Amino acid sequence: MGSASGPQIEDESVRERARELGKEIGRRGHIFINGACPGLPHDAFLGAKEAGAFTLGVSPAFSEHEHVAEYRSPVGHDLLIYTGLGFMERDIINIRSSDGIVIIAGGIGSLNEFTIAYEEGRSIAILTESGGISDSIPYIVEELCRRKVAPNMVFDSDPKTLMDKLEAAVAKYPLPIHEDGRVVDQDKPEPRRSDWWWQEKGRRG
Repeated sequence: MGSASGPQIEDESVRERARELGKEIGRRGHIFINGACPGLPHDAFLGAKEAGAFTLGVSPAFSEHEHVAEYRSPVGHDLLIYTGLGFMERDIINIRSSDGIVIIAGGIGSLNEFTIAYEEGRSIAILTESGGISDSIPYIVEELCRRKVAPNMVFDSDPKTLMDKLEAAVAKYPLPIHEDGRVVDQDKPEPRRSDWWWQEKGRRG
């Protein structure tokens, strides 16, 4: 997940780290999933393809024609799913299809992906020093939203080290087993997501 357009994709050093991140995903034998969009997610896709990963794209478009001609997005994934849902709804499928997500730079769209992943308890890796929201996630979570940086959120500026941390987080923290755990789990003695999940002590939501 990350910037598909904007000033972040003009930074060649960030683009190179996106490609390296994709390569790391491929080298480790993981399936690579992205939103089938241009920019940094596409750079990561190219790296993953180079390293031999199976690549899955989740398009907002209804058809290949709409994907290419109207969304102006690339093709070439091993499997490309045309959801016909647009950007925001597409993001839900993208996140729920992933064991863990990585955010590189990012703007409003990436922030939407981040909040879905956070709300649903997915492991999240942030490539720091890449610009965009990636350099402000702790501030957004803790200062603006009065929540906590979750223990299954990891940060690093190096793609290889970041993937090491993400793999450890995915192994340690289980995937959600139902939607809206804050509501379903709130009266259990030990909520599935524990104390880090709640906004403030004594206040859940």
